[in-house]
Amino acid sequence: MVSSRPFDPLDEAYRQWNDRWPEAALSMATATAVMRAQQIILQSVDTALRPFNLTFARYEALALLSFSRAGELPMGKIGHRLMIHPTSVTSIIDRLVRDHLVERRRHETDRRTTLAHITDLGRELVQQATDVLNAEGFGVRAMSDTEMKDLIALVRTLRAHAGDPVS
Repeated sequence: MVSSRPFDPLDEAYRQWNDRWPEAALSMATATAVMRAQQIILQSVDTALRPFNLTFARYEALALLSFSRAGELPMGKIGHRLMIHPTSVTSIIDRLVRDHLVERRRHETDRRTTLAHITDLGRELVQQATDVLNAEGFGVRAMSDTEMKDLIALVRTLRAHAGDPVS
């Protein structure tokens, strides 16, 4: 007979791990819970961004450019600020250029530097997408303000240990 009780795969994984490797069970369960939360959040954000033909990575790049004083940043600075590999930056910007949301420009004083510049269309789109994401709560609406702040503080420890600049 199949049980009608809800089954939590993460609890079961913890139980199984604890039976075999009790010294690592809590670490495994923590990592798995965080990864599952990331999947839930990303699915929510991707769903909100789908009507704008944006992924979260492309949205982040557009938002970053829209925050900059001149609406443009060197490609390397984009990678640094978004904490992604230069190859990923190139791919993201290529797609945004194809969609007429960003233009590549030469740096005025450094020929080796390419700037990504947000277009008016890019500004309009990122504002519309931001309005939707803000209204949707970026996929974490189920959490209270206190829970969100606590989670940010907890994850900061991991980030600092990984070498991220944290305050």
